[in-house]
Amino acid sequence: MKRVVILISGRGSNMERLIRAERQGELAQAQIVAVFANRPEAQGLVHAAAAGIPALALAHGKYPDRESFDAALIAAIDRHQPDLVLLAGFMRILSDGFTRHYAGRLMNIHPSLLPVFPGLHTHRRALEAGVRLHGCTVHFVTPELDCGPIVLQAAVPVLDGDDEDTLAARVLAQEHRIYPLAVRWFVEDRLRIDGQRVEVRGRQQEDALFAPRLA
Repeated sequence: MKRVVILISGRGSNMERLIRAERQGELAQAQIVAVFANRPEAQGLVHAAAAGIPALALAHGKYPDRESFDAALIAAIDRHQPDLVLLAGFMRILSDGFTRHYAGRLMNIHPSLLPVFPGLHTHRRALEAGVRLHGCTVHFVTPELDCGPIVLQAAVPVLDGDDEDTLAARVLAQEHRIYPLAVRWFVEDRLRIDGQRVEVRGRQQEDALFAPRLA
């Protein structure tokens, strides 16, 4: 059983999906042991607590700099002895020390088809660029922002008449599909990082039911 800690900043819809996946047996080899937020008002903390998961706030504004906050966050996370740390809408740029501490066991889901549109406002930038495909990416986190090895991606069409909200909703539905699958692969020890590539070992036929497709 792999121990999982989730980091959020807001409502935590991907966190909710991961909790549901654990409870429904999709993540039979994972146990979500804690949820942390850098904002005490984050609504996702309420959902996590209601699910019986320790839900803790560590307000970044109380620390003098990024490094001191990250050091405190590492200490708090490590009390739960995690095998995997998941970013689920955690709106903080992490220090190099943090990402190196959890190297190979820190994942993020980003709302674009990386390497295009790293950073913020991805849906707006996709619309402004006139791309016809957009999507989301699960990747391992490294010190360079949104540049870690890619585990899984899903694409959606950009439709005539789309605005940021409609496009974001279509992408979010795919985030909820692929993040639990990537986590399942990790907790089943099926992922191997080879440079910038991620190999999925022992891929089963049933994975095709969940694999990325044009939505």
